[in-house]
Amino acid sequence: MAEKTNPILLDIPQELTGERLVLRVPRAGDSVMVWPSVRDSLKELKIWMPWATDDYNEQGAEEWCRRASGEFILRMQIPYLILLHEGGAHVGTLSAGSLEWNIPRCEIGYWLHSAHTGHGYMAEAVGVLMVMLRDTLKMRRVQLRADANNAKSRRVAERAGFQLEGILRTHSDAKEGKSGDTCVFAWTS
Repeated sequence: MAEKTNPILLDIPQELTGERLVLRVPRAGDSVMVWPSVRDSLKELKIWMPWATDDYNEQGAEEWCRRASGEFILRMQIPYLILLHEGGAHVGTLSAGSLEWNIPRCEIGYWLHSAHTGHGYMAEAVGVLMVMLRDTLKMRRVQLRADANNAKSRRVAERAGFQLEGILRTHSDAKEGKSGDTCVFAWTS
């Protein structure tokens, strides 16, 4: 039986390119682009993302950028900023986390700047990431969870070739006094 490679030794690209997008691992100082995107989209993000609160600020964005950079090096997660090829504007974030290297499997999560929804950017970004996860990291299962009421996120999963495996009833945090249902999507080899 072949010896497994320690994940920290895996060569994972720090940058991936798509037709219209560049995915790049966050680094120190990137809060100058992440924070404005979050701030501009906070109203919409607060509906779906537990971390998106009125208290979120530029320091929190910088802490995330630096932590994400370190976790990438340690292979604890694989985070990418989503940037437009033309002009380099930050339009969102996409990460592979919950990594289980022995299987291998992971879960992806994402968010998009409100002004950039409806253009297919997230479906493109997920597609670019999936090529790397399948071809480079040989992932056998990639999972994606979306709130049952988040039609846009569910469409991204479907467009990227994920199959709905089930709906977890009253699974997500209470919003406006009600617990939400979570759709579990997966791609498997």
